[in-house]
Amino acid sequence: MVKILDKKAQKEALDIARKTLEAYFAGQSFQPSVRSSSLKKKMGAFVTLKKEGQLRGCIGQFAPPYPLWQTIQKMTLAAAFQDPRFPPLQPTELEQVTIEISVMTPRKPIRHWQEIRLGEDGVVIEKDGREGVFLPQVAQETGWSLEEFLSQLCWQKAGLPPDCYRHPETKIYTFQVQIITEKRKTS
Repeated sequence: MVKILDKKAQKEALDIARKTLEAYFAGQSFQPSVRSSSLKKKMGAFVTLKKEGQLRGCIGQFAPPYPLWQTIQKMTLAAAFQDPRFPPLQPTELEQVTIEISVMTPRKPIRHWQEIRLGEDGVVIEKDGREGVFLPQVAQETGWSLEEFLSQLCWQKAGLPPDCYRHPETKIYTFQVQIITEKRKTS
């Protein structure tokens, strides 16, 4: 795992995400006064919401035109309300949701799918105008082999044939993440 944010920036990032959701449900907008200089840099991030350990929403952006703190705000709201796999988050779920932020390195093209380090690399597949992304933690959570991981990425996320990663015209990129997870008290 790469280190992109120090401990203070990690805490501030999670605080921004949580307060953004709380403000949304209160009918307000949240304008943080960002202290960490690393949160002011333009960086990509995915925000994952989990409820009772199960995925509840996950959306991210690789190369946003705005600073990381804004990316975190926008992706938090997108994960809560725009992930097409789930209904919009309800106010009653807010306390049950744990926020995970994956701050990403820029993606790099690779020549061959066997270069992928399963569980360390996030992967992007591009072909025929379609794109799919899996974060590195997907491999750890599912226990898939590299071939299973790539087949599911092609099929589930990009809507392409499961073996599209083997085609020479398919573009494959890797990236790394720093995962920051909320520590929530369970009652």
